Amino acid sequence: MCSSNSLYINPKPCKHLADYKVKNGMSGYSLIQECFKTTPYGRTTLEISKSELPRCSICSGHEGRFYMCLICSSVLCCLSPESNHALLHSQCKAGHEISVDMERAELYCSVCCDQVYDPDFDKVVMCKHIMGFPRTEIGVVESELRLSKRRRLSFGMDLDSKNMKTLFLRRDQKSKSCFPLGLRGLNNLGNTCFMNSVLQVLLHAPPLRNYFLSDRHNRDICRKMSSDRLCLPCDIDLIFSAVFSGDRTPYSPARFLYSWWQHSENLATYEQQDAHEFFISVMDRIHDKEGKASLATKDNGDCQCIAHRTFYGLLRSDVTCTSCGFTSTTHDPCMDISLDLNSCNSSPKDFANKSSKPNESLVGCLDLFTRPEKLGSDQKLYCENCQEKQDALKQMSIKKLPLVLSFHIKRFEHSPTRKMSRKIDRHLQFPFSLDMKPYLSSSIVRKRYGNRIFSFDGDESDISTEFEIFAVVTHSGMLESGHYVTYLRLRNQWYKCDDAWITEVDEEVVRASQCYLMYYVQKMLYHKSCEDVSCQPMSLRADTFVPIAGCC
Repeated sequence: MCSSNSLYINPKPCKHLADYKVKNGMSGYSLIQECFKTTPYGRTTLEISKSELPRCSICSGHEGRFYMCLICSSVLCCLSPESNHALLHSQCKAGHEISVDMERAELYCSVCCDQVYDPDFDKVVMCKHIMGFPRTEIGVVESELRLSKRRRLSFGMDLDSKNMKTLFLRRDQKSKSCFPLGLRGLNNLGNTCFMNSVLQVLLHAPPLRNYFLSDRHNRDICRKMSSDRLCLPCDIDLIFSAVFSGDRTPYSPARFLYSWWQHSENLATYEQQDAHEFFISVMDRIHDKEGKASLATKDNGDCQCIAHRTFYGLLRSDVTCTSCGFTSTTHDPCMDISLDLNSCNSSPKDFANKSSKPNESLVGCLDLFTRPEKLGSDQKLYCENCQEKQDALKQMSIKKLPLVLSFHIKRFEHSPTRKMSRKIDRHLQFPFSLDMKPYLSSSIVRKRYGNRIFSFDGDESDISTEFEIFAVVTHSGMLESGHYVTYLRLRNQWYKCDDAWITEVDEEVVRASQCYLMYYVQKMLYHKSCEDVSCQPMSLRADTFVPIAGCC
């Protein structure tokens, strides 16, 4: 079920604010719009005079919190509940209950003695901030206020589910194993554990699995239509057919390995390769083939190949001038998100002493990923508003979530200054259920501007932000040599895929593992994936399992 953004439901205004808007409409908001000033860090204040401090119209004092009446523009102070000239003003003059907190640029009801919220007011504040900067293709136009919401297409892959389930029901009639259909060991062909670990993930990624099992890429038709004898999607389709056939013995993906070598000649060796680089390489090869075969694209230009439909996401980068607040926004496509284990960039001293402060959880790594960082002196922003290079803050966020969210943990660290490399063996905690709402661009931008209630292009209030983990690729051993193992979560049971050997394990084993790649799927897809095999009638359900050699 799609997660709703309940945080952004407009709160009900107080009676005094409602009465004010009935009598005065937006006139008061418009009159003070020019007085709003926003710092480069997103904090907005109400400034009447640049040279003079605000003074209370009643006591002429300049201490305490100040409020400006929206009716008569009187400045009123509040030192304490006992010394509240804003309340006194509203008691003396009927209809003057609503004012603006000058320090925070928020509406305040003197009678209710509390902040009150109005989306129209927040829109006025944001319009003033945005209209102060020039429009560019990659600038603040991305944050432009728009009331219309872009509807995201359903995550449904429009697959032939009947055909897919027919393939699911292929089984060994003599099978009585306790392992689900599709779990099959992969033989190590010589330092190919990196390949086997990622293949196990791809075989059980619901959108990818549904695509190939529903015969959306038919290798017989593909070979007739193409002169290319080495088609990586065809070889992946062959692996799907073999793994879901019900065969007991571990499978040798030799044909796939040869095909991948031909498409990635720089990695064509019998040496151990990086699982992350292999994953990206396979996605690129699928895109090269499927993207050309299927010319269909969305209205926004997104590729409709199965690799992009499954793993494609969009990152947003905001670089803000610390002098004037001008923000330059760019968007970058991604197939995964790489996260640092250290909370700061390791200096050469920290690198040698391993003294940098760690992040101990995936949530901590995501917080670090989306935290504003000050760019170095060699990375100054050319500010189009200041017309010169200025110091800047950079903040990352997620513009678009994929169906399958892939995280890459940076465990291999290289120091060019000391010419050293090392592996970070630190343990990282990670949740099985993950809500990505706090890391969306809409959430990050709202937080930057004080959680104001406003709408802008790309405000994805109807997308699913809740994910469930279904695969973890781990690395054990040293930097130069090691071993990759994949843990798969199928119907809330974990299985360890160690090349040809598959065993059932407890979740404590997975939590204690040294995660390197983590794969989360949208919660609805995960639960539907669990039903795809188990939703058959009882007479068939008992046969939807397959034995794994050496495991039972």
